Parts: sequence; C-alpha cells; structure tokens
Amino acid sequence: MTSETGFDPRLFERFPTREPRPDGELEDLERVWRAPRGWARLTVVNNNYVGAYYVAAAFLFFLLAGVLALLMRTQLALPLNGVLPQATYNQVFTMHGTVMMFLFAVPAMEALGVMLLPQMLAARDLPFPRLSAYAFWAYLVGGLCFFASIFFGLAPDGGWFMYPPLTSKTFSPGVNADFWLLGIGFIEISAIAGAVEIVVGVLKTRAPGMTLDKMPIFAWAMLVFAAMIIIGFPAVILGTLLLELERALGWPFFDPLLGGDPLLWQHLFWFFGHPEVYIIFLPAAGLMSMMIPTIARTPLIGYRLVVLALLATGFISFGVWAHHMFATGMPTLSVSFFSAASMAVSVPAGVQVFSWIVTLAGGRVRWTTPALFVVGSVIIFVMGGLTGVMVAMVPFDWQAHDTYFIVAHLHYVLIGGMVFPLFAAFYYWTPMVSRRALSERLGRWVFGLMFAGMHLAFLPMHLTGLMGMPRRVYTYLPGRGWELPNLISTVGAFILAAGVLLFLIDLLRNFRFTADDEAGNVYGAGTLEWLPTGLYSTRSIPRVTSRYPLWDDPNLSRDVEEGRYFLPRTATGLRETIITSPLRAEPQYVQSMPGPSAWHVLAAVFTAGFFLLLTVQAYWPGAISGVLAVGCVLRWLWETDRPMPAEEVDIGAGIRAPTYVTGPGSHGWWAMIVLLTVAGMIFLMAAFSYVFLWSRRPDLWIDPPALPWLGAVVVAYGVSGALAFAAPRAGRRPHGRWTGPTLMTLATLSALAAWGADLLSWTDAGLSPSASSQGATVFALLSWQGLLLAVALLMAGFLAARALRGLLRPERPASLEVVGLFVVFTAAQGMLGALLVRLFPGAG
Repeated sequence: MTSETGFDPRLFERFPTREPRPDGELEDLERVWRAPRGWARLTVVNNNYVGAYYVAAAFLFFLLAGVLALLMRTQLALPLNGVLPQATYNQVFTMHGTVMMFLFAVPAMEALGVMLLPQMLAARDLPFPRLSAYAFWAYLVGGLCFFASIFFGLAPDGGWFMYPPLTSKTFSPGVNADFWLLGIGFIEISAIAGAVEIVVGVLKTRAPGMTLDKMPIFAWAMLVFAAMIIIGFPAVILGTLLLELERALGWPFFDPLLGGDPLLWQHLFWFFGHPEVYIIFLPAAGLMSMMIPTIARTPLIGYRLVVLALLATGFISFGVWAHHMFATGMPTLSVSFFSAASMAVSVPAGVQVFSWIVTLAGGRVRWTTPALFVVGSVIIFVMGGLTGVMVAMVPFDWQAHDTYFIVAHLHYVLIGGMVFPLFAAFYYWTPMVSRRALSERLGRWVFGLMFAGMHLAFLPMHLTGLMGMPRRVYTYLPGRGWELPNLISTVGAFILAAGVLLFLIDLLRNFRFTADDEAGNVYGAGTLEWLPTGLYSTRSIPRVTSRYPLWDDPNLSRDVEEGRYFLPRTATGLRETIITSPLRAEPQYVQSMPGPSAWHVLAAVFTAGFFLLLTVQAYWPGAISGVLAVGCVLRWLWETDRPMPAEEVDIGAGIRAPTYVTGPGSHGWWAMIVLLTVAGMIFLMAAFSYVFLWSRRPDLWIDPPALPWLGAVVVAYGVSGALAFAAPRAGRRPHGRWTGPTLMTLATLSALAAWGADLLSWTDAGLSPSASSQGATVFALLSWQGLLLAVALLMAGFLAARALRGLLRPERPASLEVVGLFVVFTAAQGMLGALLVRLFPGAG
C-alpha cells in the first residue's frame, strides 16, 4: 500500500506501546487544557463546553418557537377566535418558522457536531476552537436580540420565506422586514463559520488510521451537511443583501416596473431553502446510524450504501429547489425536471431507512428510550416522505399548494427526520457529558406524549388542507368543516408540549454537566466518543483499525487512558492535536491550538451589534460596532501562526512529526479554500441574478462601456493575480521577510485600481443602480467585489504588521500563502465579473 504523505504505515505496529509512561504527563495535560473559572468561563474554547452551551442555546430557541406554535394553535382552535390580532398573528407565525429553521434546526446540528465530532474522531478538539466559540456567541447574542423584537411589535411579519413584493418597502414600510433581512445575517455568518470548522475538522483531525472507510457515519453526515451549507447558504445571503439594498437604496432587483422580478427571490431563497430540509435531515440521519447499531447490538448493515446515500442526497437536493415554485407558471420542461428530481431524492433517503430497519431486524433490540425515539422517528419520517412524493406530483401540488396539507407534510418530515432523532440523541449521549444519565422511566413517558401529540397535532392537518383551508390565515369562518380537525390539532399540540415539559423536568432532575466524571457508556456503544475523556478529550489518540473500535478491541479504553498511543502528553507545552491526511488519516504534523480568550467573544458581540444596529437604522453606531468587530478578529488572529519551541516533536513510540507545514497540508490552507468556495458561490448566484433579470426585460438594458475599458480592467486584475501568486514564493526566500508582504500589497492595489476603472466606466456610461435591474445587478457585483477588496487590504496590512514585528519569516509563510489564495481569487472574480457584464448579453 502506498502512503499518502510519506508516512511509513509499519510505524503503526508500535502501538499500543508497553513502556511505562513518565510521571507528570497527565498533570501537564490537565494544566494546559484547564478551563477558566468564574466569569472567565465565558471565554472558554474547549469543545466540551462550547458544544454544551451551543446545544443548550439551540434547545432554548426550540422552546421559544414552540411557545409561539402553541399561541398559533390556541388562536386556530375555534373559528373567529380573538386570542391574537391579525398583525400579531403574522409576526408570531413568521417568527415561529424563522426561529425553528434558522435559530434551532441548523444550529442544533452544528452544536452536536462541535460537541461530538472531536470525541468521535479522537481529536483533542476541532482545528479552530475560537472560530467555534465565535460562531456560538454571535448566534446566541444576535438570536436573543432578534427574538426580543416580537415583544416590541417589530418582529418580521412577511413569513419565514419573506417573499417580495409583500416585503418590499411599499407594502412593508416599517423595520420589521429589516429585522429579518439584517438580523438573519449573524446566523448566516455563524453557520458558515461552523461549516468551515466541520469540513476541516473531519478531513484533517481524524485519529491516525481512521481512513474514510472507517469514519463514523455521523462524521460523514456532518461533512455533507457542512458542504451543503457552503453551497446553499450563499444564495440566501445574496438574496437578503439584494432585498435589503432594494428596501434601503431603491435598487430594483424585484420591481417589475424597472426590470426586476419577484421570482428572482424565490429562486435564490429556495436554492437554499429546499436543500435546508436535507441540511437538517442528514446530520439527524447520521445520529440514527450511530445509535441503531448500539440499540440492535450489531454493526450497521450497508455502511457503504448509507455513505453513498448521504452523498447522493446532498447532490440531488440542489436540483429540487423549484419544487416550491410549481404554481408560479414555470415552463413545462422545467416543471417536469424538478418534479422528477423531487421524487428521485427520496431514493437515497429510502436506502438509509431500509438500512436502519434491516439492522434493527437483524439485531437484538433493547427497548431503551433512545430506541423508542429512533423507531418513532422512522415511522413519522416515512409518513412525511410519502406525502412528499405526493406533492412532487405537479397536478396534486397545484391543488395542495399553500394549504394545511403542506404544513402537515413539512412537520412530519422535520419532526420525524430531525426532532425525534435529536431527542433520541439527548438520551443516548447525555451520559457522555453528565454525571448521571436521564431517567428511562420518565423518558418513556416523554416519548409517549410526544409521539401521540405529534400525530394528533399534524395528522388532521392533511384533512383540513384537502378540505381547502389555506395556511397562514389567522382565523376562519364556521360551517366549513374545519372546526373539529383544528380543535384536535390544538389538543395534540398541547400534548406534544407536555412531553417536552416532562423532558425539561428530567433534565433538571438528572443532568449535571461534567467534562471528566461522566456517567459513561451506559448503552455499550462501540465508537470512540465513549473513550475515557477529560477537557483534553482522550489521554492519548488511538490508532483506529475498524469502525467499532471499542467492540473489536476490549483493551482500547485502558490502553488509551494509560497513554499507550499517539500524543500521550503535551509535546510542545501548549494545547495541540495531530493533523492527519484527508484520505488515509496518516499523521502529518502537530497543530498547536489557541486557548481561552476574550477576543472572539467581543468579536461575536460586536458582529451581532453591527447587524442589529443597522436594522434599527442606527448607522453610525452600527459602523462603529462593525469596526470594533473587525479589530477584535484581527487581534484574535494575531496569536495564530506563532513560532513553536521545536520544529519536530515526539508524538509517541519514538515517532517524530513536524510542528509546522505549509501549502495543501496545512489546515489553514484548507479553511481558506472552503471560505473561497462560499465567496465563489455568492458570485455565482449574483451572476445568475444578472442573467435571469436580463432575460425578463432586455429592452431596458443599455449598451456596456467601450472595450478599451474592459482591456484595462482585465490587465490590472491579471497583474494583481500574478503578483499575489508570486508573493508566497518570494516570501520563502532568505531575506524575503518584506518581499512577500510588499508584493501582496502591490497585488491588492492593482486589483483596487482595476475595480475603480470598472466602476468609473459604468458611471461614465450613464448607468444608475436605481434606474433599472441592469444597474442594480451591475452595481451589486461591483459592491461585492469592493467588499472583498476591502478585506484584501486589511489582510495586506495585517501581513505588513506581522512582518514589522518579526512574526512573518521565510520559514513560516503560511499566513502569506493563505492571503495569497484570497487575493488571487479576488482578482479572478473581478476579471470574470467584468467580462460577464460586458460580453454577455452584450448590447441590449
């Protein structure tokens, strides 16, 4: 077998070592990984703490959204009820959907990833601990402020999908819609930060020997989940920016009178919105595939098929977005394609369901609380999937569209596909982070109430939908046959809520958070998260030889705890983990990791403040908050890429590994590639918007500027890309301390000159961003390019400051390489944007 990195696989045979470990190693680990105390605990970055905080915050938003749902059901229990006025009801149902989808479902899955992945991969932590903590604090602070808007009558009221023209300035003149458009910004930042962390963590921090074929299914699911966020979230980021620009500045992206089209919003929103259902489902499916083998006491049947099903679901889901637009008058060919894709996406989901059923049927099931929730999840999800196939049929969808049948279908899919697996996970993994497990006796009551309440609440909605009851109405007239099913739905909602309340009581009675004295592997699982742990995760990082290491090697836990595997001590005196190769998980180098800090917390608070202050039109305070957020991020990054005490260290059994690498082997390089994929998707969605709006009203478009302008812009961007590409190589040369940063600064200035020439050419041509959709899209592309250039200038200044302090050396060019990637991408994007708006579609 050839090595992926030059690592000799025969070195694995040295483990587990049998030599006694020196005294004091464990104490050193505990000292280095110790969490702060008192108020300083808010600055903690250990995944144990951040993951637990994250899960708790997501569950809090689940409870808040659930209270809003009970208010809605109380209002609809009887015809002509007067519990909620119409305006308040609109805010309540908008906030319910927004909080459930944006503040609970996706963050809850990211939270579980932060908490579970390092343990499942036997890593000391994810590669960017402060990034995880920053994502959490931005989400918590911003989310609480966003939710508080409902108490002041400022909550958004246009539905969680925010369709224009209803949400345009004409029909929604207040700041309610702005709270959604800008207030959701911090959630998008948080989600993408988490996705960067998860992708790099899964690919680069797995235990040695954990090849892709031995990776836990949950890690596979989280990898696909993060990739889908990276591809899907940019569409809604762009959509919210465009709608806010129209509301604030009058740029007509969605105004048909000036060449805009409200359908552009639907394309952008549902390119994110329908895959989001699978973004939510796939991690939950990964949890199911982890719990079912333990419940059945047998390995998962069809592991490779399940992995392929996860990948196929992620791929096909991006061809399904117009499933929500069958009633908009799309061409027959388009409708047929999306209908077929909507049915095709059920096939990989079915593969996973059959794998679960066969595994349960072939094992010896123990009917614990997790087992009940798992089986309940399968039943509910399959029922929701069947109605999903129904609405994939275009004639049926035309009849059921915007009725309560869709509400029932959506909740069966989300509750069966995400909520029930999440509650199963709560009972299953609580012993990993708590001194006591949750109560089996109470857990059975929780399951019974939630299962019965769920069906009572949502099964009748199929009937009310087929009887013609539209969704999003705050009341209805008597005598239409809707009274009894609505009353039953309301009773069911309160029974479901009683189950959640009983779960809270169970939590209060039994949950006691701990990082080193947990109840342990009470269900007898075979995966690595059940190794003995502390704040440093595992005492030593094991060599992995199978998918269920604890079942296949009964001595593994003891050997790991005795330090007989990789990195049994702090090799550098700092927090650290082993970075491994993406495919075969061969050791590459030892990564030093940052400890607690206030900077990421402050950066998160000021980030949330920036978006929320802009919402209430406090522009100067918002700008100040934004500047402070950037300053805190730069200060936090200042401590990265620091010199190490030794170039190589012993990672166990006499094997030595470097403490610093550059290029594609570096985890920082991978993180920048992921971030640039996000930026590239935003640009791609903006290019789609440009072409789509041209196709609607080409008669309103003017001729582009003369070609000499284009030549100057392309040449300047080309020079910029060449200089940025050469800068890292120049910086590696002896005495190249200043050469690299200087070339990078020149590259950024050249790109800035190209951008200025591009902007000037369009203003000279008489194009105005508020006059037509052409002006709006062209200036939107220029604005996005300008934002990236501002970031590039900050990066160039950051490099110069590090060079001035002697932190940027020829032998440590990683920072220079990462910035070089960003500037090359920015130059390429600027060039492609200039070519697009001039050469396609050409003269109007």
